[in-house]
Amino acid sequence: MRDKNSYMVFSGTATTYLAEKICQSLGCPLGALQITKFSDGEFAVSYEESIRGRDIFLVQSTFPNSDNLMELLLMIDAAKRASARTINAVIPYFGWARQDRKDKPRVSIGAKLVADLLSAAGVNRVITMDLHADQIQGFFNVPVDHLYASGVILPYLQGLHLDNLVVASPDVGGSKRANTYAKYLGCPLVLCNKTRARANVVASMQIIGDVMDKNVVIIDDMVDTAGTITKAADIMKEAGAKTVRACASHCVMSGPASERVQNSALEEIVFTDSIPYTQRCAKVKQLSVADMFAETIRRVINNESISDQYLV
Repeated sequence: MRDKNSYMVFSGTATTYLAEKICQSLGCPLGALQITKFSDGEFAVSYEESIRGRDIFLVQSTFPNSDNLMELLLMIDAAKRASARTINAVIPYFGWARQDRKDKPRVSIGAKLVADLLSAAGVNRVITMDLHADQIQGFFNVPVDHLYASGVILPYLQGLHLDNLVVASPDVGGSKRANTYAKYLGCPLVLCNKTRARANVVASMQIIGDVMDKNVVIIDDMVDTAGTITKAADIMKEAGAKTVRACASHCVMSGPASERVQNSALEEIVFTDSIPYTQRCAKVKQLSVADMFAETIRRVINNESISDQYLV
């Protein structure tokens, strides 16, 4: 591995907990960064040590509120102006990813806008995980390393030693992701067909497949209000499922999500720690992706392939 002095890792306010674990895995200190906040809500970023000629890795998930994205943009800009050799944005959760196309007239494509903002700020590379849509990688004009949470979720599922296992997708759009898990685990795939009344509100849902006396694992990329995933779990339990679990990459869990999960038929719901979870829900479990991101950073530094660390 290259000299540790050749690269440095910094973190924004929202993702310090994960950056510290990444640095522990890398065996390097977390860089000194100061964020000064003004009384009107404006803030400024400054590096408290020299980064001239260094490869800089900036760890920050861009979940709401938008201050997290603005922090990252300012960190990139400050690094560029401080003559960093390369600027690598490590974004475990890439926000605005659900706005990846025009699904109705006169709407924005937020994911493309965020990609343009990061590029304009001066980023040289983006390392992220489980984008809501794979095509978002094409919104960037810089290299994107797209990691998969399956690297930590699949070993956890295998450790449960569940018999009569079935993998389910909560909607048709997530069928490709769920099918990948099903093939790896060697089990059947079940789909849920849902219709929405409006954003975050499910109107109806039907199961396509057999869940009778099965241990069901629902796979998704994120859980926001938990309306879809809890409704799917309840319907599968009513259809005769033995147990129902859920696994998702990103723990958005906004609004009534925790209460819905707690009161649902779910045995547990497993996330990564790409987003911090501070609410209390006994059914929520988080697996750390710090080692996976640390290994990716190692490989980027050493110009090595990252593809062989993927399970699926």
